Amino acid sequence: MSQAAKWYVIHTYSGYENKVVQNIEKVVENRKLHDLIQEIQVPTERVTEIVDGKQKEVERKVFPGYVLVKMVYTDDSWAVVRNTRGVTGFVGPGSVPTPLSEKEVAAMGVESKATIEVDYSVGDTIRVTGTNLDGFTGVVRSIDLEGGQVEVLVSMFGRETPTTIALHQAVKLDD
Repeated sequence: MSQAAKWYVIHTYSGYENKVVQNIEKVVENRKLHDLIQEIQVPTERVTEIVDGKQKEVERKVFPGYVLVKMVYTDDSWAVVRNTRGVTGFVGPGSVPTPLSEKEVAAMGVESKATIEVDYSVGDTIRVTGTNLDGFTGVVRSIDLEGGQVEVLVSMFGRETPTTIALHQAVKLDD
C-alpha cells in the first residue's frame, strides 16, 4: 500500500459502539481486509465510583456514540465502515472522512487516567461510616477527589465540628 493508515472517527448510535466494533471486525476478518482496516476501538476510561460508601471501578466510554478506526482510506474501506449496521457516518465536513492529527489521537483518550466519582456533593447531608464518628451525620463542606478526602461539618455536643474523612466513609442520606 502506498498510503499510510490514519485514524478516523465514525459516529454510531449511542449504545451501539461495541456492536459496531464487532461487526466491522467480522467483515474485516471475512473479507481479509486487515491491510485496509487495521484497528478499531472505543475510547474508554477507568472510573472509580463511590456509591453508598462502596467503591467500584467501572469502565466508561469517553465519547459515547463515537468509534475510532485506523484505516487506509479507500472506496472499499469507506464502504465497509459506512455500511455497517449502527454507523451513521464519518465525522468530517459533509460526512467526508477527515483523518485525525497525531495530537488529536493522543487527546482522544489513548492514555487513560483514573478518575473518582462520588454520589454526594457540597451541601449534601451524609452519614459517617467506618471511623470513630460512625453513625454521626454531617454536611459536606468540601470534596478533594485527588486527595481522596471529604471535609464534613459534624454536629457534636451541639457544635458544628469540621472533620476530614476518606471519600468512601461518607454515605449520602436520602432527603
